[in-house]
Amino acid sequence: MIFFQDLLDAPDFNKAVDGLARAFRDKHNLPEIYQLGLVVPNVDTAADELEARGLGPFFNATGAPTLWLERGQNKSMAGKLGMAYHNGFELELLEPGKGTNFYQQSLDPDGKIVVQHLGLLVKDVDKWADRLSSAGFPVWVRGKLKTGPSTTDFAYMDTVEEAGVIIEFISWRLFGRPVKSLAAIFKGAARLLKLLGKRSISL
Repeated sequence: MIFFQDLLDAPDFNKAVDGLARAFRDKHNLPEIYQLGLVVPNVDTAADELEARGLGPFFNATGAPTLWLERGQNKSMAGKLGMAYHNGFELELLEPGKGTNFYQQSLDPDGKIVVQHLGLLVKDVDKWADRLSSAGFPVWVRGKLKTGPSTTDFAYMDTVEEAGVIIEFISWRLFGRPVKSLAAIFKGAARLLKLLGKRSISL
């Protein structure tokens, strides 16, 4: 397991993150890391602890993807996530959720924050997913998440055996148009929740 604390304790956080699955990413000419997918027992608790250490603020929300195709099987998944930014990287907190054990299997028995996946921003999720699939790393989960005017396409790839971590391809759209990031929206929403005295919302 890769623990988030080890990255925070590193002399250079950004360099430590960049070193994750470096050989695998270089071998397959993959984009740079944009997101750290962090599995936690409880999103709200983890967000509180990280904010107390100066990270965040986190925007926490519960909801369900409009698509969760796992190993070719449609599943009804629901869960909770938290979004924040640190040193240029997006931090995504994720609870085990319901309807799948995809996140559950990455939980640390001692409750430590685990780096489950590395999110890479791409224009065309399926194109990149097909590319890695052709190299012997099939799609684990193909999903889609819609929140208001934003749509997130994503594909988790089965890369753990060689890369040591799951690789995720992510594509954002706002009002149907591709965007490089939704950071400004998540940061604004996190600050608004703080002002309203709420820890999380339902989407």
